[in-house]
Amino acid sequence: MSETDPLVPLRRKIDEIDERILALLNDRARIVQDVGKIKKNQQADFYAPSREQAIYDRLTHLNPGPFPNEALKSVFREIISASLSLEGPIKVAYLGPRATFTHLATMQRFGFSATDIPVNSIKEVFDEVERGRADFGVVPIENSTEGVVNHTLDLFVDSPLKIFGEILQEVSHHLMSKTGQIGDLRRIYSHSHAIAQCKNFLETNLPRIQVTETSSTARAAELAQEDPTAGAIASELAAKLYNLVVIKRRIEDNINNFTRFLVVSQKGAPRSGRDKTSVMFSIKDRVGALYEMLRPFSAQQINLTKIESRPSKKKAWEYIFYIDMIGHVEDEMIRTAIEELRGQAVFLKVLGSYPMAEEMKNEKK
Repeated sequence: MSETDPLVPLRRKIDEIDERILALLNDRARIVQDVGKIKKNQQADFYAPSREQAIYDRLTHLNPGPFPNEALKSVFREIISASLSLEGPIKVAYLGPRATFTHLATMQRFGFSATDIPVNSIKEVFDEVERGRADFGVVPIENSTEGVVNHTLDLFVDSPLKIFGEILQEVSHHLMSKTGQIGDLRRIYSHSHAIAQCKNFLETNLPRIQVTETSSTARAAELAQEDPTAGAIASELAAKLYNLVVIKRRIEDNINNFTRFLVVSQKGAPRSGRDKTSVMFSIKDRVGALYEMLRPFSAQQINLTKIESRPSKKKAWEYIFYIDMIGHVEDEMIRTAIEELRGQAVFLKVLGSYPMAEEMKNEKK
């Protein structure tokens, strides 16, 4: 490239800025190591989600642009993830395999520097954390179109684990194959939920193509990698990991498709000031019983954001209720309501108070 090319001086400036960023990153890393030593001496937790959120909030507030806020969060998520790995490796179990939406949610929360542990079932996620082989676990709890994940709720009944946080992950399904040609498709693989969420697209555009359920969207991508006549409905990450070509992007019927995930841990989360509390309880079957159970929350003007019921599986027609509410268990009004509920319930368990996930949005500044 000629020295007279106007790109040359601009690229030199970019190189100089990159070198300054590199030096600053290493300065930051050394300070993080000092913080890690102090935390170790104080026997404090290395991972502090409230501090992480405070960093995001402060920087996005200060950001004058044109660098977009969402990209800024992504950059600092990886900086924080790498910094945490210097203090001590964080091990996270999740419902695998890699490239599932649970894996994407795990990366969204913990970044690429965390040690991710893919397992084959939600029960195994709980087991890994309970046995101390993982610091945290990530499990799906509900989808905006498919509803609650009942198996996750059921596991909380007997598990000692606490809810440490929540993650909102946008679910975008892409049609992909080895050749990238829609005319080559003879069959399509995907998870049952993904197939249901893309029903209109499949019936309209590929009515004669055989659709087969798989254990995960990542498994579907793996099968498509092995067969040039097969397609998969999966995430963009799956296309990259399995060397597939995306034929059609965002084929989900509802573009506002989100899955909520929970982060579970042996320890509870520190108070953040913007928290949610989850509890589960069971009651004796009598007229007006549920109303009486919910009345303390109304009296304390507590906002309940979710209520689900599940069979207890211990006695016929006995149900366990799961509720989410805005606030922290240390808040006086929530503590009062829970204690009143405890006095009437057959069984009550506080699953945890934890920072609320931010609403998903495409904000640019």
